[in-house]
Amino acid sequence: MRIRIVDAFADRPFTGNPAGVLLLDDVFPDDDWLQNVAMEVNHAETAFAHPLPEGGDADWALRWFTPVTEVAMCGHATLATAHVLHTTDAHEGPVRFATRSGVLIATPGADGSLTLDFPTAPLTPAEPPAGVAEALGAQPLAAFDTGPDVGDLLVELADEKTVLGLSPDHKALGSYSARGVIATARAEDPACGYDYVSRCFFPNVGIDEDPVTGSAHTALAPYWSPRLGSDDLTGLQASRRTGLVRTGLRGARTLLTGRAVTVIEGDLRA
Repeated sequence: MRIRIVDAFADRPFTGNPAGVLLLDDVFPDDDWLQNVAMEVNHAETAFAHPLPEGGDADWALRWFTPVTEVAMCGHATLATAHVLHTTDAHEGPVRFATRSGVLIATPGADGSLTLDFPTAPLTPAEPPAGVAEALGAQPLAAFDTGPDVGDLLVELADEKTVLGLSPDHKALGSYSARGVIATARAEDPACGYDYVSRCFFPNVGIDEDPVTGSAHTALAPYWSPRLGSDDLTGLQASRRTGLVRTGLRGARTLLTGRAVTVIEGDLRA
């Protein structure tokens, strides 16, 4: 079958977040095979999708695997899958994915972008856990639990420079949530084209630092929108690869908009 590597939340190769994408003809193979393929691809996530019968609530079934485990939600690999479906003419118009996080919709834009419709993460204020400042290398101003689908501890830091300068103890960060830690701050200069910055560290799913994380922005949008006075913002995830995510807070749903680029296409022979 064909396998593709797609850079998501990117408008040029070697930026954004790479994801493996496999379009299957029928039902999912056994979980061990899916996990082994994801381990072989060795990117943050590999997405597997197969078409569903017409007339249902969704068009394609979709699952996501890191190199070490299946995850409940993944934004960049969903964007990458929608990109493959549209660029290969496997699907036209909005596509509805049946996932562990419910039905997720990806809608193509006239400008070549794709907009994902995801559930907004519930934010619960929390005391910064003991030791998290030492593990991060910076003192949080505030901390929030992001709910079961995202599974992270969200922490606001003093400023953009502090977020960019983090050099955390990745192993230690695994003690504070199911997946990891999102560190964020207000943009130093919104004229640069983004309103807030973030970095995401997910040691519990085998990813020390994720390049660009769509699911994290379902928590970042409801955090920053009321503070910055706009439902429509742009976040910069400041990993080495970097990527921009346009966020639209719509109550219980969050829209995530970005682009994607296919960089590798070949045959999977296993």
